[in-house]
Amino acid sequence: SARNPEDERSVLADLTTMAAEIEHSVARTTFRFGAARAYHSLVMQRIAELREQRISGLPTFHEFMERRLLPAMNTCVTMARRQEDLSSRVARNSQLLRTRVEVELERQNQELLAQMNRRAKLQLHLQETVEGLSVVAITYYASQLVQYLAKGVKHYIEPLTPEGITAVAIPVIAALVAIGTHRMRKHLAAAEGHS
Repeated sequence: SARNPEDERSVLADLTTMAAEIEHSVARTTFRFGAARAYHSLVMQRIAELREQRISGLPTFHEFMERRLLPAMNTCVTMARRQEDLSSRVARNSQLLRTRVEVELERQNQELLAQMNRRAKLQLHLQETVEGLSVVAITYYASQLVQYLAKGVKHYIEPLTPEGITAVAIPVIAALVAIGTHRMRKHLAAAEGHS
């Protein structure tokens, strides 16, 4: 009995080879067994046409041939039946094993799809985390630029201070970067959906 999918595939290959060999043997011998049955029938018919008379103490030609030929014919019939039975059993076992192999392959495919799904979800979470960190980093550097510019023009913006302008700019910058990132992701998803 096969213990793992590789063993089952190997046994299935062996069974398939065996089934082909059995079918080849059945095809070869079916003709011969059929010819033997026809020959037996013909011999027995010809003997019956002789209308032989019994001679005391001697078997008739019909009895002699029946005693010699009938066991051989019974052997032919039995062998043909055994070959057909063996062929049927090998075919049935091959089909059962093929089904097991297919079920195992389907289970493995389902498992692979589940792993790919988990990886895709993990990659999406990672991407969302990176996007969130990107929003924070861009907001930080953009607010530093706003503060740098505000310090350069602080004489023109009095009574506002560069720190106040920066504080007001941070949520605006963050919102604009988040909206821009969201639109970019949506645009990329739409472009990916069309390809």
